[in-house]
Amino acid sequence: MTGAAGRALICGSLAYDTIMVFADRFAHHILPDKIHMLNVSFLVPQLRREFGGCAGNIAYSLRLLGDEGVPMATVGRDFAPYREWLELRGVPLGQVQVIPEELTAQAFITTDLDDNQITAFHPGAMQHAHRNHVRAAGPVALGIVAPDGREGMLQHAAEFAAAGIPFIFDPGQGLPLFSGAELRAFIEQARWVAVNEYEWQLLAQKTQWSVREVTERVAALIVTRGAQGSSITTATGELHIPPAPVRAVVDPTGCGDAYRAGLIHGLLHNLGWERTGHIAALLGAIKIETRGTQNHRFTPAEFTERLARAFPQLQGC
Repeated sequence: MTGAAGRALICGSLAYDTIMVFADRFAHHILPDKIHMLNVSFLVPQLRREFGGCAGNIAYSLRLLGDEGVPMATVGRDFAPYREWLELRGVPLGQVQVIPEELTAQAFITTDLDDNQITAFHPGAMQHAHRNHVRAAGPVALGIVAPDGREGMLQHAAEFAAAGIPFIFDPGQGLPLFSGAELRAFIEQARWVAVNEYEWQLLAQKTQWSVREVTERVAALIVTRGAQGSSITTATGELHIPPAPVRAVVDPTGCGDAYRAGLIHGLLHNLGWERTGHIAALLGAIKIETRGTQNHRFTPAEFTERLARAFPQLQGC
């Protein structure tokens, strides 16, 4: 598709994820009564570097579905390998700005045998997200404000609203950066809100708004619940979306971004909430079957076939 009808602007981060595996348990090496003077070192023979960040992950899955998701992000002088990766996969990069004095945002994640994680995150160029402007992207049908630099998230939401462009507010791990008043302002400006179950509890606590109060202000509140599926609540009620069948649980990292790509696909094509939710659920399931956030593969035809097998009740929807 071409033109505004087929384009979504994905405001969020582009980042490198360095993932390390500690073949033991952190608890065996951290003394609870000595955490005030913690000094530990973990040998991590397994290490891999993945391409990540919400904007890249969402745009990648949208491209697999045949849509055009345009990442809007700020990156550093080390972005070249990631640029090449996205270009080879047909993701448009016209709204990605390089900040030469910074490095691209990077997460360093160490996981132990109990799936506990110790993460260090360097925001780098992401802190300059406010240098990008929604108006520079040209015609788009809709947008998403995903985790990014704080000032960038505030600015892009306001710019979407001023331009009359409907957008999804997806605060993710950026949620603690904002006050209750700021979060209420995001919701007032957004058309849709998407969060996971924990994020919804935190959002409700900080805004002091109930599900009903949120859905009085937006067209839908989408809450993902992991293996329990997800819910899409509108002014007319709540729709439960069951999880899609999974061949193997390999790596949940990035499943939320894949789910959001499904939401955007459904909204771009006016598919209705039931079909949109099931598409989003299947994207999350496909992603969980591979390591990393951008290593899953399928053609649109393969996706359609698997959707029919996973959710036969959708025939005719």
